[in-house]
Amino acid sequence: MAHVPPLGFGTYQLLEGLNTETILVDYNLYHTDKSKLVKPHDIFNIKEIPNALDEIMLENSYMKVWFSGTSGLLEKINTKEDNKNHHIKIEFVWYGTTSNRDKSGAYLFLPDGEAKPYVFSDPPAIRVTHGKIFSEVTTFFHHFTHTVRLYKVQGLESQSLEIFNIVDIRGEHNREIAMRISSDIETYNRFYSDLNGYQIQPRQTMNILPLQANIYPMTTMAYIQDDRVRLTLHSAQSLGVGSLKSGQLEVIMDRRLMQDDNRGLGQGVQDNKITANLFRLLLEKRSQVDSKEETSPVSYPSLLSHITSSFMNHPVIPMITYTGAGIPPILNTYSPLTSSMPCDIHIVNLRTIQSKAGPGPSDEAALILHRKGFDCRFANTGLGLVCSTTQGKLKVHKLFKFHVESLTPTSLSLMHSPPDARNMSEISMSSMEINTYRIQLR
Repeated sequence: MAHVPPLGFGTYQLLEGLNTETILVDYNLYHTDKSKLVKPHDIFNIKEIPNALDEIMLENSYMKVWFSGTSGLLEKINTKEDNKNHHIKIEFVWYGTTSNRDKSGAYLFLPDGEAKPYVFSDPPAIRVTHGKIFSEVTTFFHHFTHTVRLYKVQGLESQSLEIFNIVDIRGEHNREIAMRISSDIETYNRFYSDLNGYQIQPRQTMNILPLQANIYPMTTMAYIQDDRVRLTLHSAQSLGVGSLKSGQLEVIMDRRLMQDDNRGLGQGVQDNKITANLFRLLLEKRSQVDSKEETSPVSYPSLLSHITSSFMNHPVIPMITYTGAGIPPILNTYSPLTSSMPCDIHIVNLRTIQSKAGPGPSDEAALILHRKGFDCRFANTGLGLVCSTTQGKLKVHKLFKFHVESLTPTSLSLMHSPPDARNMSEISMSSMEINTYRIQLR
């Protein structure tokens, strides 16, 4: 495990070779074509299971997850906190396009009815990986490769399932492929999706409307819930989402359409590439339910859900160089913060401001902060987080290791400062606010 401080970096050297501390993964291969059987490997333990029909199970300290032995797709989750089973299934479906004169295109979604199941004649090849840091099930279909990974480390990563799809529909004709998550959650045609990653809005599926009228944009997340649980699908990319039946979430992953839809583009959607889609599936227990929430125009994710989304959309950036490339030595580690940021405050940007006198930076920096609004009725303890909430208060002078001479509020664009702007010792922000500050550096 690599440990990297917030806003900082850590340097590691990769060396080839085995030692007594190396723990190897075990591989189980299901439904492998006999003509493509893997030759025995000298290092890894590879077990071939030609015709296994039993369920596949992965486990960590938070949950147990079962997969179909035939399709390799998710079927059930058991949460260890309350030892309850939740029937949550993943499947894939196709949409076609209508036979009318106006058909689906880059701007229009005009399906030929409800989605049709993705059908495979032979059981797909399945690779099950069991390791110390994570275990995963990878299923190889003709049009996509589907991976569900369960981490085994303590903390944020282990409390949700990571889903990774590599989709290739370059050979299809007027078809759109979607991933459908079905559950036993009683949603009554109601689900929630985000607006530009900032706030959550309730959506109501209306059967009197055409199917396409019930598909909404999903920038970072969508969820369904009832009195017992909330199931959130976090996304690392913007996609279309819907909940066309109770307990379902459906996300469209890729589209290939052969005609123009007369909306100005002048061509169909035929420049498809092999497309990667990354998701996280988070199941949370609801402890308190407010009847007014069903009529409220907004909703809020939990604190764990917010940080899971940030973890996906602001990942650690790996940078690789060869030790013999003539690169001058750099610090082994760098950490500009004296303590963790509050859990609900996100640094949108921290950057130097261009100097007006010359080409270099000035002695000022811009700090843009966003305080997220979260639902306090979800558990905030025992989540493995190393941060806390501070009611929106932040002492910037004590937060950074470098010296902050002054801190003054300004407009979001840094163009205007309020007439009563003065040096502040503490920032106080309300929920759902984004504020910009000028930092004077010594």
